Amino acid sequence: MSKSSNPSNFFSLSVSSDPLERAINSVAYRFNREYQGEAFDLPPEVETMAIFRDRMAGTLSEKITSPFWEIAKPQKNQRCLDIGCGVSFLIYPWRDWEALFYGQDISNIAKDALTIRGPQLNSKLFKGVKLAPGHKLQYEDHQFDLAIATGWSCYYPLSYWELVLKEVKRVVKPGGDFVFDILIPDAELAEDWAILETYLGTEVFLEPLENWETIIKATGAKILKRKPGTLFQLYKIRF
Repeated sequence: MSKSSNPSNFFSLSVSSDPLERAINSVAYRFNREYQGEAFDLPPEVETMAIFRDRMAGTLSEKITSPFWEIAKPQKNQRCLDIGCGVSFLIYPWRDWEALFYGQDISNIAKDALTIRGPQLNSKLFKGVKLAPGHKLQYEDHQFDLAIATGWSCYYPLSYWELVLKEVKRVVKPGGDFVFDILIPDAELAEDWAILETYLGTEVFLEPLENWETIIKATGAKILKRKPGTLFQLYKIRF
């Protein structure tokens, strides 16, 4: 995969042999390239895969997008934290929900886009976005009614998500909810999607759902709802 000519175009942690830091940097780099519309150099055998053709046709997004609002719709004046938010405030109907949006992401491209466009769309609802990984939430204890994290759990091992869950538990109010999605490892498209993502620069972990549920329950959380999709299953949990 070719490198960007501008190293400032991707979120950078200090150079380290730590595999977690390398994983975070890889995910940030991959999504910054996508947000900037850069081309990915893929081998011909990948470009012939049906899932790649879906990506190029724009039909893959509906298969990988998790509609979190179907099991936890943000309510008026609720404080909602979108972890790994990307540019979601520009896409999802936050103005219709009238919920207060707080974001955090490892992509400086997404952060900059939201910082510019968010206040223009609705300066009352948009409360800003922080640049930091999900296991280091830049917010106060018990600040949020609802936390959301969709589209990125599969890029990290379960040991990392144990850290994320502890941080979410810290920033969500007692009785507040956390909604996130998990890759269904035996879904029909899971292995092909994992191969495609690997060539795009991000390793995918195909972890059994029961292992996920074990670490969820180990935090003291209750699973309130599950909603399976084509590739990802949504969970609504409460600590």
